[in-house]
Amino acid sequence: MRGKLVVFEGCEGSGKSTQLRLLSEYLKERGVEFILTREPGGSEISEQIRKIILDGKNAAMCDECEALLYAAARIQHLKETVEPALAAGKLVICDRFVYSSLAYQGYARGLGEEFIYEINRLAVDHYPPYMTLFLDISPTAAFERKHGADENDRMEQQGLEFHERVYAGYKKLADKHPDIVAVDCSGTKYQTAEKIRKLIDKII
Repeated sequence: MRGKLVVFEGCEGSGKSTQLRLLSEYLKERGVEFILTREPGGSEISEQIRKIILDGKNAAMCDECEALLYAAARIQHLKETVEPALAAGKLVICDRFVYSSLAYQGYARGLGEEFIYEINRLAVDHYPPYMTLFLDISPTAAFERKHGADENDRMEQQGLEFHERVYAGYKKLADKHPDIVAVDCSGTKYQTAEKIRKLIDKII
């Protein structure tokens, strides 16, 4: 039986890393066969592309180049990491996927949905997520919780207005796509983790 792809989405500082760690611990306790991966990254070549995208020194990178680099890293990641795991029947937990490109480059950068869908056609047509967990917390609250943006991360340094557009993009996507489940992250990390576990329990 083919495995399932579950994606975590959210703005910078939404707590994805923490929740992915807590979920991984829970799945191991349950004896679930899974892999944890991320975008951009998740394979050797994709990790190299990730360094280029997020390098704070690459401030001159144009929006179209950024979007195409994300798409290139995604295709390599799907072919090298995600597809073999799904074919083996494993649960694939992925930190970010196409909805990130739509929210960040499509909405916040203003490149539009059509352009993002076109350059990510392989991912959209052949690797639809079984479920997408959107960690719902505003950028203002998220950055307050993590005590500001990372000065070495090019995406985090885009400014609050940019991240507000990202958040608005995610909310629009959640209204349009039934696989997206918004998870209220206003409580403690353990309260959020419990909400996620209940959702994951339904599919494992």
